[in-house]
Amino acid sequence: MNIIGICGSLRQKSINHFALEAAAKAMPAGMTLRILSIKDIPMYNQDVQSAGFPAAVQSLAQDILKADGVLIASPEYNFSYTGVLKNALDWWSRMDPAPFKHKPVAILSATGGPLGGARCQYDLRKVLGGLEALVLQRPEIFIGMAQNKFAADGQLNDEATVKMLETQMQAFQAWIQKLAPKG
Repeated sequence: MNIIGICGSLRQKSINHFALEAAAKAMPAGMTLRILSIKDIPMYNQDVQSAGFPAAVQSLAQDILKADGVLIASPEYNFSYTGVLKNALDWWSRMDPAPFKHKPVAILSATGGPLGGARCQYDLRKVLGGLEALVLQRPEIFIGMAQNKFAADGQLNDEATVKMLETQMQAFQAWIQKLAPKG
């Protein structure tokens, strides 16, 4: 299973990027994760779209379409997910074929606060539902107080979080298999 990872943070040492890397290590045999960057996607503008979808938008959309599933990790900004992630989703929502339509998706979030990004995930789930993505409902992964769970080099050093990620990745694998076309 080829999984695409999307981080809602552009920061070079983003804890959510580290969380995606930790999720890759927690994946069962047969699953691989390739993390894509949304940093080259321009701000959405109908005039730009009318002239043609930018290369970065098209390339990432093709990667998503070809993937078996998408894993999204985003920090929480002001009670929601990040503007750069919303911008990328806005671009992809206007494409045909729609890259997230019927695509299995799992979500996780890591924040410095105690809630671990719960509010951002609820907003993200709503938008992904509008894109007709098939979002894994459980287990939800909220990595609160993340600065205490990741080392400076990005290594996850909290055994309970490692186990949660393993459980989610096993559930994601089963979700993708359940949704896969038969025959």
